[in-house]
Amino acid sequence: MSEFHLYMAQRLSALVMAPFVLVHIGVMIYAIQGGLTAAEILGRTQGSVFWFLFYGMFVVAVSIHAAIGLRTILSEWAGLRGAVLNLTALAIGAILFAMGAQAVYAVTATGAA
Repeated sequence: MSEFHLYMAQRLSALVMAPFVLVHIGVMIYAIQGGLTAAEILGRTQGSVFWFLFYGMFVVAVSIHAAIGLRTILSEWAGLRGAVLNLTALAIGAILFAMGAQAVYAVTATGAA
């Protein structure tokens, strides 16, 4: 993928993330002000297809955005180039996706704790 395509993918992922961030922060403020416990929050998210899709798409966008951003940092600061740079960024994106997917599953799967 060219540098231009990576640049555009990162900008697009930021555009996708913006409403997710706003909704997430709004829900967290609502939960805190409402005095909801962790158990009550999980009771509302477990088994919910909406929250699974919401946070699942959020994780995909964050994984793409962060991996591209860290790729740029690794190139500029660590001097990585070529295949090493691309594979490192891909590995970072995959790790972020795996961790995020695990968290989404834990919060939305029925009976998860």
